[in-house]
Amino acid sequence: MKVILKKDMDSLGKAGEIVEVKPGYARNYLIPSNSAIKATSSNLKSYQEEQKLSERRELKGQKEAEVLAEKLEKVSLTATVQVGEEDKVFGSITSQNIADLLKENGFEIDRKKIHLEEPLKALGVYEIPVKLHHKVEVKVKVWVVRD
Repeated sequence: MKVILKKDMDSLGKAGEIVEVKPGYARNYLIPSNSAIKATSSNLKSYQEEQKLSERRELKGQKEAEVLAEKLEKVSLTATVQVGEEDKVFGSITSQNIADLLKENGFEIDRKKIHLEEPLKALGVYEIPVKLHHKVEVKVKVWVVRD
């Protein structure tokens, strides 16, 4: 039986390929798990249309992320912290704090997109990477200053 793969599968091939499999494997596993569809001319056309729509959505999302990245490059955030003797910082600045600072400046960025290796625990200027899209990443400047 010929099927069109909807997902990459190590043992069979890449998504979009037409492969020959045993009918039982297709009926009992591939089709119910939404990994493949039966290879007919109408299914092939509909799969190709789905792929085109998916590519358009991907491009649109990437363009929106690039526009946002241009705006974010110009932003400089200031985080004020309490310090003790010898400029020792009480607490730390986390990705949630940076997300809150971005929100105050009008940018709705999820904290999970802010890739902070470890919380900021010292005064200074930091460039924090923010991954807006899997192809678009921008660095935001964060100033950690005393209160």
